[in-house]
Order: sequence, then C-alpha cells, then structure tokens
Amino acid sequence: MYDAVAKGLEPEQSLPFPYNRAKFCRYEPIEKSIDAAKVLIMNNLLRYESDVSELAYKDWKNTLKNRLEFERKVSGMACDNIAQNVIRLVRNPKTLTVHLSEIAEAAESYQPDAIVMSGTYADFDYYNPEHIASFEKFIRNTKIPVLAICGAHQLVSISFGAKLKTLDGLDLAAKRENRVVEYQYRFVKIVDRTDPIFQGINDERSGIWQDYTTQDDILRVWQNHGVQVDGVPEGFKLLATSYLCKNQMMVKRSAGQLIYTVQFHLEKSFEDWSKNPTRWEHPNESRDGRILFENFLKLAVDRGSQQA
Repeated sequence: MYDAVAKGLEPEQSLPFPYNRAKFCRYEPIEKSIDAAKVLIMNNLLRYESDVSELAYKDWKNTLKNRLEFERKVSGMACDNIAQNVIRLVRNPKTLTVHLSEIAEAAESYQPDAIVMSGTYADFDYYNPEHIASFEKFIRNTKIPVLAICGAHQLVSISFGAKLKTLDGLDLAAKRENRVVEYQYRFVKIVDRTDPIFQGINDERSGIWQDYTTQDDILRVWQNHGVQVDGVPEGFKLLATSYLCKNQMMVKRSAGQLIYTVQFHLEKSFEDWSKNPTRWEHPNESRDGRILFENFLKLAVDRGSQQA
C-alpha cells in the first residue's frame, strides 16, 4: 500500500458521500465517436547527452548514462499510453511521436490536427537550454490545438512566464530530492464547468460523466508529480484545482490558440486497454481522464474542420 503518511500526504481518498454507497461496477461500451484524427505526440523526456544542460553534467556526473536510460524507458511507456488513447478513441487514427527538440519542424511537416505532450521526470534546468528556448518560441505561436500533460503543463506555463515550485512552496533547486509528491488517485475540483472540455457535464442523463462530476464538479484522476505551477500565466484560465496543487488544469483561448494543460495524467486512462481488448470495457479508476482526452480530440478536429 502506498505510504501516504511518509510522503507528507493524507491516506488515499475514498469517494465522498453519497457516491461511496454503490455496491456494483458499471460496464460501458467504448465506441469510437471520432472519425479521423492526426495527432503529433511530443516526447518531453531526456534521451541523449545532447539533451541535457551543463548543470546536469555537473550534478549527475557518473550517473548520467543510467539516468538517460531510465528516461528513455519512461518515455516509451508515456508516449505509448498517449498513442493508445488515440488509437482506441478514433476510427482512423494517425500518430507520430517526436522529441521536444524536434517539435517545430515536425508540426510544420506533419500538419497534425492536434499535439499531445507527455510528462517529464527531470527539472527543466537540467535540459539543454536551446531546446527550452526553441519550444518557448513554438508554443507561443502555434495555432495547432495542444494538450499538455503533467511536466508539459509545467513547461507550457514557464514558456508563458509562470514560475514553478515544489508542492510545499520551495524553489526547485532548494529541494531536488525527497520532495512532497502526489502519487495516487486524487480528487480535483472543476472551477469552470462551462468550458467545452467538460461537454455533457450538465446532462446527468447522458451517462458520460460520473455522478460525482455532474453533481459536485469533482474529477478523480491519477497524479504523479512533486512540482507545481505557481499561479496561472497571463492569457490562461484556470479550469480545475485541488488543495495541495492549486493549478490542476487550465486553457488558453486567445491569439488564435487553443492550449489545454493538465497537471494530472489523463493519458493513463486506458493503459490497460491492450490487456482487455473487448467491446465492453470496465470503467477503470481514471475513467474521467479518458473523457477529457476524447473531448479534447473532438474540439481539435472540429477546430480544424472549421478553419479548412
């Protein structure tokens, strides 16, 4: 069992009353409602020595090789989870995965309907500063709809001028190890249910969202982070929050851009799909993330068709 106390957190949360009274599990058909989507997946993790900064060389010394091997392993799982969501939600899916350092050129040549950006592991001052600067130029100007997850949520935020801190309010350099973390399913509170990413939330009969979402504006999502965005960058609007990490979800709908960012891992929703490839899918614990992912793809495809 996850030792929440040792990590400085309360024990794992249970569903609030009255939703914890259910004595059964619902099954639901997962039908592909999106005809086609072309998605560019951005791998945000480190791969090679050329991806790291001088600080990384200094701090990691003889561990650099092992750290890069670990990040390559994590990136494979993270990007595959994203791709599986696209494949299982779209009838005619197309995906291409590229690295953070390649995003501008790939977006120009691939011309995707949407870009989905993976999480990260290392702090950004360990990244090659040229890659960070190139990404900032890209994200501030792209008109392609973007979904940025966890570390990408943080990367987008600093690209628009925000600061990062640990969950207990410290500068990242002041506490590199043994940080307070969220590593479990957690509840976050929707603060603006009018955003189209929450399509169907006002209709309890639709069966799209869980009762705790339609009635109390709650999402239950997987968290895995020890860093948070301090505030909301200019041009963005907060969509969801929590007691430990205030900026859980936000959107930018200005200057012709559509950028959604989430601190939680909504792509984890169907990492078990390959283990249960049937039409009738058990709604696993992070079902809410799957709905958000699907709604984002619908918004991105609709936006592209309107601009065509």
